[in-house]
Amino acid sequence: MNVLITSAGRRVSLVRAFQAEIKNINPHGKVFAVDVNPMLSAACQVADGFFRVPSLKDATYFVKLKSICLENNIGLVIPTIDTELLPMTRHKASFKEVGIRLLVAEEDFVLKCRDKRRIHDFFMQHRVDVAKEYTKENFSLPLFIKPLDGSRSVDTYIIKDEADLTDYHFQNDKLLFLQYLDHDDYDEYTCDMYYDKNSQLKCVVPRKRIEVRDGEVSKGLTAQNEIISYLRERLSHIQGAIGCLTAQFFMHKTDKSIFGIEINPRFGGGYPLSYLAGANFPKWILEEYLGDKTIADSFDCWEDKLLMLRYDDEILVHGFKG
Repeated sequence: MNVLITSAGRRVSLVRAFQAEIKNINPHGKVFAVDVNPMLSAACQVADGFFRVPSLKDATYFVKLKSICLENNIGLVIPTIDTELLPMTRHKASFKEVGIRLLVAEEDFVLKCRDKRRIHDFFMQHRVDVAKEYTKENFSLPLFIKPLDGSRSVDTYIIKDEADLTDYHFQNDKLLFLQYLDHDDYDEYTCDMYYDKNSQLKCVVPRKRIEVRDGEVSKGLTAQNEIISYLRERLSHIQGAIGCLTAQFFMHKTDKSIFGIEINPRFGGGYPLSYLAGANFPKWILEEYLGDKTIADSFDCWEDKLLMLRYDDEILVHGFKG
């Protein structure tokens, strides 16, 4: 009846949300965390317990993870970073055999999400417009460049002058040349989308990205807007999707046209805003995967125009021996 959050890092708010919700189901339920360096992870320090795990690339990672779960009555594992998703989906069956659910989408959908070109194809198949992709021989400025498999805004570039293009941009096969959607014309939204265990969309919370730091939103605003009905019409069912999906969209400020950017099939760093607005994904996850309940109804009764302003806080560890 316990939960484990992997690669916990700074996900303090996510740990606390699961702690609050699991107590409503089982007063003795606990939320554990793992990290490669848990003593330097704020989220590990606020969890009910933490464990050190090897790097995901280590052959013993999943052996260690399964051992931790079995020894601590952990029935549900929540991944938090992109690089965990594909390896984890390939271990779902072996964990399920011993009563442990890895909350990750099916492999085919994860593969789509990890490849920006494939997720663009997915969007277009579902009638969601995307930014035009250029060839490296024929493009128009301004230009947005991003990697096929990137995250956290790493290796992204806005090119407004051809002189800013380098050999690196042309020779790196992982870099996509895309139509630039100017923030003067478009608002950028991250949508927290909840898919139940039957891969049906139950909730959409668009969060306007006002300010981003290190690839993660630091100022955001919930918005009841056109994106909700747009996504309910086009993405009401995604084969293989479960739990929280974090998807990015641009919406034109005047004509309200919408462009799909990417989907990450995991909790995003800004999800705590949706949780505090009333979109209780941790509760639904616990009910579905530990309580074997069904999420019957869609939910749109979260707080509109809730502004989140993030700031740094301190987690103190007394007697630290690093």
